Amino acid sequence: MDFLLQLVVNGVVVGSIYALAALGFVLIYKASRVINFAHGDFLALGAFVALAFSDTLRLPFGLAVLATLAVFFLMGLGVERAVLRPLIGKEIIAVIMVTIGLSSILKGLMYLGWGAGYFVFPPFLPDEPIVVGGVYLSTLHLAALAASALFLVVFNLFFSRSTLGISMRAVADDQQAALSLGVSVRRIFGISWAIALVAAVAAGIVVGSITSLSTEGLSAIGILVFPAAIVGGLDSVPGAVVGGLLIGILENLSAGYLSPLLGVGVQQVVPFVVLVLILMVKPYGLFGTVEIERV
Repeated sequence: MDFLLQLVVNGVVVGSIYALAALGFVLIYKASRVINFAHGDFLALGAFVALAFSDTLRLPFGLAVLATLAVFFLMGLGVERAVLRPLIGKEIIAVIMVTIGLSSILKGLMYLGWGAGYFVFPPFLPDEPIVVGGVYLSTLHLAALAASALFLVVFNLFFSRSTLGISMRAVADDQQAALSLGVSVRRIFGISWAIALVAAVAAGIVVGSITSLSTEGLSAIGILVFPAAIVGGLDSVPGAVVGGLLIGILENLSAGYLSPLLGVGVQQVVPFVVLVLILMVKPYGLFGTVEIERV
């Protein structure tokens, strides 16, 4: 029983990080109907920039994180303005190819800056685990869970209580109606990219804090997060949270119970199997909006 509880708790920690990263996918898709294939690379680059602020510039870790979030908020505005906005009205395949190109450029920048090695953040928490009812939790895992939950609550309050957040929801629901009410859709597109990159970078820093930093390892999280966003519903913020937790728990349960029988790596296949099964029953995900087309 303790083993099962340990796997579920680990899954909740991992799933909360997936939910935070999946939020970036959802924000951009809700606002502009674009799937950002460079999401994992922004996540990885953010973690490396935080490392540079804390390790090279010797900033306290909390200040390094805040500086990184500010840098990537501005970067999101810049990327949308310089790269994505000129493509408004173009074929969706052109936008997809641009995000794939961005992914390659970001990977190249990370290899130029940090190479292909493994790096770690300077230690900022004690290593001693906390034991609760036979379940072991490291202070880093607890901090990761708290940080992910804090970001998700802040984003939820922003979208439900602030004028800007409500404007973003209006644009996501109906761009023409939002325009008729005086909402600047282009400004909302830019802010959506900025907040999406902040969510990605926050997830990257959390992952980098509990594991290590490597270009390929962190960039691959973008692929692992994709099933979470799709399962929850690509245009649903609550769906991103539920999808992230579901995928995180399933990954850990399959690693604990199926890997000894089927081999190491089966936990990386299970999320995609679940994705296919759920899409066969609910093509728009668990909480996604069902689009009705009249023919």
